[in-house]
Amino acid sequence: MPRRLLRDGALVADEWRTADEWRAAGDGAAAEGGPLMLGLSEFRAERERWLARAGRLGVILAPADDEQELVPDLARLALVAAEFPTVSEGRGYTQGRLLRERWGFAGELRARGAIRRDHVFLLARCGFNSFELPESEFDGAVAALRTFSAAYQASNDRGLRSALRHRWL
Repeated sequence: MPRRLLRDGALVADEWRTADEWRAAGDGAAAEGGPLMLGLSEFRAERERWLARAGRLGVILAPADDEQELVPDLARLALVAAEFPTVSEGRGYTQGRLLRERWGFAGELRARGAIRRDHVFLLARCGFNSFELPESEFDGAVAALRTFSAAYQASNDRGLRSALRHRWL
């Protein structure tokens, strides 16, 4: 069964794979054309090779990574993922918000790692539109996106909120 994730308020199959997943499967040909996520250090090491490949490309940012390093390539990336290694790690919120607001990233912005339904609404307010969650968290996460109909703070979730409002209201 394919891995699922919450994207734009809907549960969908996750077609993206990491380089380690492609290597473990021994499917080098698929890695050349399929949607591929790389850690920032791996992307940097062979940047030209990765940007020249045929399939969609994404980069995973660790908490200590500087999202500004991706600015020259943002138009060529289909996905940027922020890694949350623990529930108390919050630097990904800032990375996501800066990618959307300062650098104008319009692709898929994904939260991965120690993400739970309690984080989804706040992550969406920072501009995240997809979330890797444990299977047991999906129903609660979908509900979390509908919890509040208005907010006082400025945010970067206009597109997501409009899509959700249209779907559920």
